[in-house]
Order: sequence, then C-alpha cells, then structure tokens
Amino acid sequence: MLLWFILALVAVVAIYAIVAFNSLVRTRQMANEAWSGIDVQLKRRSDLVPNLVDSVKGYAAHEREVLQQVTESRGTAQSLPRDAVAARAQAEGALSAALGRLFAVAENYPDLKASANFLQLQQQLSDLENEIQMARRYYNGTVRNLNVLVQSFPSSLIAGLFGFTQRDYFEIADAGERAVPQVDLKR
Repeated sequence: MLLWFILALVAVVAIYAIVAFNSLVRTRQMANEAWSGIDVQLKRRSDLVPNLVDSVKGYAAHEREVLQQVTESRGTAQSLPRDAVAARAQAEGALSAALGRLFAVAENYPDLKASANFLQLQQQLSDLENEIQMARRYYNGTVRNLNVLVQSFPSSLIAGLFGFTQRDYFEIADAGERAVPQVDLKR
C-alpha cells in the first residue's frame, strides 16, 4: 500500500513537472514571438526615418539640430543588440521624442505640410506607432505571464532547474518620451 502511495505521489510530481515545463516553454516562445513582432515594427519605423528626414531637409535645411537628433537616435536604436529590451526601449523612446520634435518643426513649413510625400510618410509613421503600441502590449503581457511562472511556487522550482529566467518589459523610462509623435493630417 505504501509503495502504491509513493508511486502515485511520484507520478503526480512528474506529471506536474512536465505540465509546468511545457507551460514555461510555451510562454517563453510566446514572449519570443511577441518580441519579434516589436522588432519588426521598430525596423519598419527605422527604415521610414531616412525618407522622412530627407523629405524635411528640402524644406527646413536650417533645422539641422532636429534632423541630426532624429538621425542619431535612429542610429543608436539600430546599433543595440536585438534582445537588449531595456536599452532598446530607452533608445526607441528617444527616437519617438526626436520624431515628435521633427513634426513640431514641420508645422512651421506650410509647403512641407502640403507635400504629398510628407503626408504619406506621416500617415505611415502614425500607423507604425499604433502597431508598435499593440505589439508592445502583447509582448509585455506575455512577459508578465512568463515572469509569473518563473516567480511562482512550485513552477519556480522547474524554472530554476531548467534555466528559465525573467524578462524585461518593453517600457519607456522617461515619461516625456511616452507620448506618441503627433501626426496632424488635417492641416
């Protein structure tokens, strides 16, 4: 009787370990997929920035400082390792802030605001910002789920045993950089 009890207990523990391990793997893969989604959107935005800067250069050549900030912020964001979430979040926040300043400068140039190319770029950037925001929410949700599994007992035992670790959230540290660049297509 005691042998059956011990075997049943071992079977329950083994089944729980398998379920917990599979749950950790599934959640980690979802976080990887979510990060990939953010990375794709950030790459699309980064690819759009040179066109936007070139479009503004023709109208606002003496606004070099703003154009240089956008270019430098883009370069910084692109130079960071793909999986450096906290650093990428900070760099992308700085790029968002620089783009916001670029659009503020563009307000001073009616010909630029009327340019079809510039309006199209503004619309694309606005759409990308919305997609980045959705991808960020999905990523942070999957990271939350993974972090809960990694920290919760008894799944934390399985996580520790197999090397599962917590992930960083994709968040912006500076509250001023949280604002999405405003794109006014009505003007």
